[in-house]
Amino acid sequence: MTSNWTAIGIWALRILPALILLQTLFYKFSGADESIFIFSELGMEPWGRIGSGILELIAALLLLYPRTTFIGAGLGLGLMAGAIFFHLTELGISVLGDGGLLFIYALFVFISCTALLFIHRRELAGLLKPIFKKSS
Repeated sequence: MTSNWTAIGIWALRILPALILLQTLFYKFSGADESIFIFSELGMEPWGRIGSGILELIAALLLLYPRTTFIGAGLGLGLMAGAIFFHLTELGISVLGDGGLLFIYALFVFISCTALLFIHRRELAGLLKPIFKKSS
């Protein structure tokens, strides 16, 4: 019984942030006013908007595929760290009267990806081990 709940929890940690990442792509790729405003404020319009959208698409797809979940979680964590940083330094918590919704989404994806990296720490260690292996 516990393993079923654990599996459901891990799938939720993968699906929910992937859905958030995929849902926001519409606004980035369609050139919605809010997205253009955000990236204009940051001095990264249009390349930042389109580039981050492409990376978020990749992260979402990697999150959903079990063998690459930890890679998607790492990418998602990095992307959301950037989003949180810009909310706290340049944009503010609430953007164009959204009540902080985009900030909350970024925090949720950040926390989910952090949890997934912790859960998949062995795969991550296996990936990083050759990089940090001492040369003899």
